Amino acid sequence: MTIRNQIRLSLVVLAVVLFVGIVGFHYIEGWPWFDGLYMTLITMTTIGYTEVHPMSPAGRVFNVFLIVAAVMAGGFLVATGTSAMLEFELSNILGRRRMEREIAKLKDHYIICGAGRVGRTVARQFRARGIPFVLVEKEAAHAQWAVDEGIPVIIGTGATEGGLQKARIEHARGLVSAVTSDADNLYIVLTASGMRPELKIIARASEEEAIPKLLRAGASQVLSPYHFIGHRIVQLLLRPNVLDFIDTAFGTERLDIEIGEVRVPENSRLVGKSLAEADIRQTTGVLVLALKRANGSLDFNPAPEAAIRAGDCLIAIGSTEHLTRLESLAGA
Repeated sequence: MTIRNQIRLSLVVLAVVLFVGIVGFHYIEGWPWFDGLYMTLITMTTIGYTEVHPMSPAGRVFNVFLIVAAVMAGGFLVATGTSAMLEFELSNILGRRRMEREIAKLKDHYIICGAGRVGRTVARQFRARGIPFVLVEKEAAHAQWAVDEGIPVIIGTGATEGGLQKARIEHARGLVSAVTSDADNLYIVLTASGMRPELKIIARASEEEAIPKLLRAGASQVLSPYHFIGHRIVQLLLRPNVLDFIDTAFGTERLDIEIGEVRVPENSRLVGKSLAEADIRQTTGVLVLALKRANGSLDFNPAPEAAIRAGDCLIAIGSTEHLTRLESLAGA
């Protein structure tokens, strides 16, 4: 029997004892219903007031059994309540320790600073794709949704080295700074870039003036929700069919299509070949959209004679299966 059912049972038992006491005093002693209720309550609570009316021997015998039953029912309720509290505290402690163990094992993960609407969306997208991550939020109430969903959470701030060390920034692949305050995002970016200058950092900006400051602080990219919404409104008005395709292909009800990137290692059989010689389209089924060179330059819509070098990143579009074939072909 669960704790909840035990509490319900104990409350039912107490109600039954109360009802029996009222009925017993009414019929055995002939007392009014309210006097029976009052006498039963002071008996069950062991307050010790004097009797409402003088009792007969039969009434005293009945009261003895009522006292025993009330003590047993009350004890059962207290024991059940104590057990429930202990179980709740124990589950919380075990849950926190389990989460701490999970965080301590994180490697090649992402750190999300901020559990607001933007952070929540990023976290759920990561979880849907099976990508390891940890959430950092200074307000426990704001992170309760993540706790309820079993998402690893650190109650703290990413603006301090201690908070980022708890999130194992030294082993992280990237960081998302998504708190609502531009000033807080700036501190987070400064702290993170100071600890890991090479770390990829994506920051949110509420005001357009904050974008260059965040970039100078060390952010790899800065996104503004308001700028994005404005841009999307214009695109919906001017190029609705393009956005319909993108939403259909990559939205919630998406086709089996995604844009992926595959880095070419030094020992790959693609190194030194041109795109035409590699025959990627016929071999894997993907369409190569761009080549991101190792030096950072981007070759969009590369020509068939474009050479593939070690360290290049192939940006391609195709199904999950096709992208997996490309990874195998590149030896990634």
